[in-house]
Amino acid sequence: MPPRVPAPPLKRPPNRKYLLGSKSEVTRRLSGDFCHQPDVKLFQGFILKHIMPQTLPLDQIQLPVPDKRTGKIQHLPALHPSRKKDRHFVLYKPPPQDGTPALVEEFLERANFIANDLDWLLALPHDKFWCQVIFDETMQKCLDSFLHYTPRQYDEFVNPNPAVEEVQKHLHRSVFMIFLRMSTHKESKEHFITPEAFGEIIYDGFLFDIPKIFDLCVIFGKGNAVLLKKMIGNIFNQQPNYFNDLNETVPTILQVFSSICDKCGLRLENHSQRPQKIDAPTKVSLMDMPVQEFKDILLYLCDTCTTLFAFLDIFPEASRTMQKHEFIHRLASFYEVIVPELESAIKKRRFDETSLQENLWKRLSHSRKKMIEAFHCIINNMCLQPILENGSDNILPFIEDFLQIFTALLHQKRFLTDYDEQFPVADDISLLQQAFPVLDETRTSYIIKAVDSAWEASGRSKPTFATGNTHVSHASDSNEVSAVNGETEQELKQPGYEIDDYCAGATAAKITGVELESLISQVKDILPHLGEGFVLECLEEYNYDAEKVINDILEDKIAPSLRKLDRTLQRQVKKEQESILSARQNVFDYDEFDVFSKTSVDMSKIWKGKKKGKEGTTLLDDKMHIAQQRERYNAYSIVVEKAPVEDGVQFYAGDYDDEYDDTYDGNQVGANDVDSDDELVSRRPFTTPRILRQKEDEEEDDDESEEEVPKEEIPKRDLFVQDPALLRERAEARRATFNARRGFKHDNSTVVGNSRGQGQSKETLMERRKKEANKSLRSNHNRRSLADRKRNKGMIPS
Repeated sequence: MPPRVPAPPLKRPPNRKYLLGSKSEVTRRLSGDFCHQPDVKLFQGFILKHIMPQTLPLDQIQLPVPDKRTGKIQHLPALHPSRKKDRHFVLYKPPPQDGTPALVEEFLERANFIANDLDWLLALPHDKFWCQVIFDETMQKCLDSFLHYTPRQYDEFVNPNPAVEEVQKHLHRSVFMIFLRMSTHKESKEHFITPEAFGEIIYDGFLFDIPKIFDLCVIFGKGNAVLLKKMIGNIFNQQPNYFNDLNETVPTILQVFSSICDKCGLRLENHSQRPQKIDAPTKVSLMDMPVQEFKDILLYLCDTCTTLFAFLDIFPEASRTMQKHEFIHRLASFYEVIVPELESAIKKRRFDETSLQENLWKRLSHSRKKMIEAFHCIINNMCLQPILENGSDNILPFIEDFLQIFTALLHQKRFLTDYDEQFPVADDISLLQQAFPVLDETRTSYIIKAVDSAWEASGRSKPTFATGNTHVSHASDSNEVSAVNGETEQELKQPGYEIDDYCAGATAAKITGVELESLISQVKDILPHLGEGFVLECLEEYNYDAEKVINDILEDKIAPSLRKLDRTLQRQVKKEQESILSARQNVFDYDEFDVFSKTSVDMSKIWKGKKKGKEGTTLLDDKMHIAQQRERYNAYSIVVEKAPVEDGVQFYAGDYDDEYDDTYDGNQVGANDVDSDDELVSRRPFTTPRILRQKEDEEEDDDESEEEVPKEEIPKRDLFVQDPALLRERAEARRATFNARRGFKHDNSTVVGNSRGQGQSKETLMERRKKEANKSLRSNHNRRSLADRKRNKGMIPS
């Protein structure tokens, strides 16, 4: 590997004596036939220890090395592939689960080889250690295999062999110490590397990358948090390119969430709506997929969530990089979609072994908790911690970020209730109010009410006191390395993770039907004096474990909640629920067509389509009544001036009064009017109603009325083309009249301006800009925008 910084020439340090004699003697020993290879390595060690300046970093040191062919002295950097030892490191394999003697012996032999090699690597001096780390590929593959295959704290690592456990502890300690030494650029005042060169070495040589850092956090984070925080912080501080790598890794983590949902047949809210391919395999639901595939999904989910939280807990500074991709919103959406479905599937599926169901439920509970803790870690680092550190100065942006995040998550009711159960939102808002007294109470009260409504919608009771998980301080010294997986011996005896009370009990699904009756009869066969109600309560308390119920009752060790119950308590008989048909309620109940309340229905009143030819019905196109009325009105059109009198019959003989006629003979009715006397004797002709007329009569009446109306003189139509100038003048006059009515006055002369080439005035340029900007307000210049608007609203089919 070439030196990253040009090395200065080898000179004698001032006020310093050579411990190997004079300069000529040293030159003589390093040249000619007198020089042998073992002596050269010995002298190089003495030179590094005594002759070279102690303040020179390792990446700038140049060592004199004789050429094997010519014997001349060459100056090579201290970090050179020729200084690497030829040693082959064996790949790591996980310990066997079943404890087979042959497999255990094979594992111990391989693990002892690896342990010896790692101990040898740790014992190397500073320069040899870094040459081996940089240029030995087998060593890097050995470390990568350990990080990949070693059991995690949530894995089923059950092996009673003490030798296996002891060698695992040895390997964990050695691997952690090697990575700790690799992440330190300055071991002492004499042994160090410049920060710039150190950043290039670990980045270009892939000694550390984001997946390795994730594995280091999840394997060693629990017991070695203090050392690991310094280690990861030094890596990111000396090489900022790791932040860019982390930024490119976040979409991969989000893609993991999407792939898990796809495997379960679910879709996220912000998932790209891509059409399904024709040849794509049909997705199997969680209830129908094989047990092994269902188990793999839960293991994958548990590993992803635990690794994510371990990294954020060790290096919370990565929160802002992850939030650039709206990570917490995607995380809450993933939680809201996947957790209820997996819980329902675990409860409803039937497993051959009850322990498998319990194990899957514990893993899901562990995943839920780690997702919520990872969310809180980002919120705490981005919003809450800066508020506590800054006091009352410049905290408004952090408060606004907190309120916006929770306002956007109010529709995620399941996630909101689970988060509020571990980290009460009301406590965080109270902290904001203490730091910023003038906080908007409307927004905060809205968030708190939304959280309460989420609790009500879930049907769970909200805890009366805050039970938030406080970060437990790790009490380990910086120089102390913990045991396997970073846990103490006492912690190894306990489960590797906590289980929430709400999620306790893997067999939370209630057993009903024949299976429940079988369990009750199994208990009553041995204890017949017990009532079925008491037996049922005991089974529910013991998760339907009949053998444990019988054992505790016989030994009088039943749970305290069951001691107060009456042992002769009988089982309550549930009332049969009424059928849906008998309990139905509708506005059409008990009418003449209700088939549920009547045995027979008059089918003559039911037909399909139009009903024709039935008595008692009047169709809209029946005009018989019009013909009947026409004859009646025709009688009024006959006016008889002189009624004919038949022989021997006196017409109006009994009704005519001559005295009445003589009374008004002297009155001159209308004598002084200008009109003629014809009005008195003329009579208005009778007019038949329009509805009673026939079409021919209407046409005749129309012709007569047209003839009576005097025709106005209509200008003759000019079949020639009119003058365009005259048409433009008329159009301009119409526009001017229209604008005058609307109160709009526009002087077009200013827009027209002067002739081309003579220059335009400032007013003309301003008017032209106004016309160009507002031309879409009139005419049809905005046809395209209006058409797009109609199409977007669905008015025009696309």
